[in-house]
Amino acid sequence: MKRINPRRAKLHRSYSVTELAERLDVHKHTVRGWIGKGLPVIDGAKPVLILGSEFQAWWGKRRKAAKRRCQPGQLYCFKCREPKAPALGTVEYAATNAATGNLRALCETCGTMMHRRTRLADLSRLMPGLDVKRTRAAPSIVERTHPSPNTDNPAGA
Repeated sequence: MKRINPRRAKLHRSYSVTELAERLDVHKHTVRGWIGKGLPVIDGAKPVLILGSEFQAWWGKRRKAAKRRCQPGQLYCFKCREPKAPALGTVEYAATNAATGNLRALCETCGTMMHRRTRLADLSRLMPGLDVKRTRAAPSIVERTHPSPNTDNPAGA
């Protein structure tokens, strides 16, 4: 799916269906479909005109309605496209620093790996009743005991 930038439609300008389609880099039938789904037009006369400010407001409401907030005990699954509970009630927390970390779990429906970034202080509130296994994050390159051989500078030169 292509991302639409609603700010390409200027606030104080009116557009025909074709002009708005060109401005947003979509097909004119896409804009006509949006009109059928409730995109406000100036009046019922031909040519159909759409105010840029009305388009931006309509698009913002549409995007806000499409968002799916995760409830406590859920992570967002990109394959299922909705918040899901972790499989087997198990979540892995890997700290990235003293205050924040990443949650990882498998989706209960499709088995895809799900991720969520969170603060350590919010962990008990976000994952109530779940088994949270805390692990240490992978070390950074600086913390390794031996240097990486991937370098242009040969050893001893």
